[in-house]
Amino acid sequence: MTRLARGATIRRDAGLYGYERALARQGLTPVAGVDEAGRGACAGPLVAAAVVLDRSIPGLADSKLLTQKRREVCFELIMKRAADVSVVIVPAAECDRMGLQQANIAALRRALWRLSVRPGYVLTDGFPVDGLGVPGLAVWKGDRVAASIAAASVIAKVTRDRIMVQLHEQFPAYDFATHKGYSTPVHQQTLRDHGPCAEHRTQYVNVKASMEARA
Repeated sequence: MTRLARGATIRRDAGLYGYERALARQGLTPVAGVDEAGRGACAGPLVAAAVVLDRSIPGLADSKLLTQKRREVCFELIMKRAADVSVVIVPAAECDRMGLQQANIAALRRALWRLSVRPGYVLTDGFPVDGLGVPGLAVWKGDRVAASIAAASVIAKVTRDRIMVQLHEQFPAYDFATHKGYSTPVHQQTLRDHGPCAEHRTQYVNVKASMEARA
């Protein structure tokens, strides 16, 4: 990953699209943002998304700051208005096999590579991702300060939430539709009562503990 080009400084009051505008002034376009959802969950897939924006999205923000209803609205707007969107879904078993960090980085790379629009610059959320083939920058709390990352966070979050609702139909005892696979007290109690299902990540400490207790 690289730093922003000389002269492409971002003012604190530049707003959510400040990074994209600064990079455009340097000719570093299109800009792709990548982000993931489900990294902290102990069940369900990891979902990565890459988004190239060529216009603003009304009401766009970090997916974690939006209500479910507003995320759904933003999701539909991004899908209609973005220059390109790609999504990669990594099953729980693959997260176990690869290790979460490696699965995360691989998913972000694959999401970028699947874009039909070749980006000139890539913004990632929080930590650098090597091997992207184009210059890029890791942005601290990027989903709150860079529009393309925020858009990717919305796409990844809504996609994953919908998957977890579907998994709830297959495994109703775990209430995935409510907690989306994260380690809430209710989810923890369900693990103690029933043990893990096929969608749990067996390398997580709490999942391992429930397996050992039932063994």
